[in-house]
Amino acid sequence: MTTPSIPNNLPDEVRHALAADLTIDITTTGRSSGEPRRVEIWFLNIEGELFIAGTPGPRDWMANLLAEPRFVFHLKESVSADLSAAAEPVTERAERERVLSAAAASWYRGQTSVHHLVESAPLVRVTILGEESDG
Repeated sequence: MTTPSIPNNLPDEVRHALAADLTIDITTTGRSSGEPRRVEIWFLNIEGELFIAGTPGPRDWMANLLAEPRFVFHLKESVSADLSAAAEPVTERAERERVLSAAAASWYRGQTSVHHLVESAPLVRVTILGEESDG
């Protein structure tokens, strides 16, 4: 059994955004520079679990998360919120197939085959740790 991706103590509007929105920014820590690196990306909510995926190939955001799994998950569509998060690479084949075959991942399947995605797409499970404080 996996750890829930979304804590129960988040405000309702944040929980709704995590269920309904698609586009976010993430701020990772540069693996070489140590500097913050912000990028726009899509996220997937699959049965209440959060994932970030990409098309196959090397991705700086993935390399950064492998080096430092903690990052900031910036909601920006229906609500604006900065959430502390942690990423865990999804490496088990059955889990990768489940996530990348889900309806929420249909855009990725339009770019390449499910087989290619399962074999080489960057994929992380996201655990929201809580809201970032302003001070």
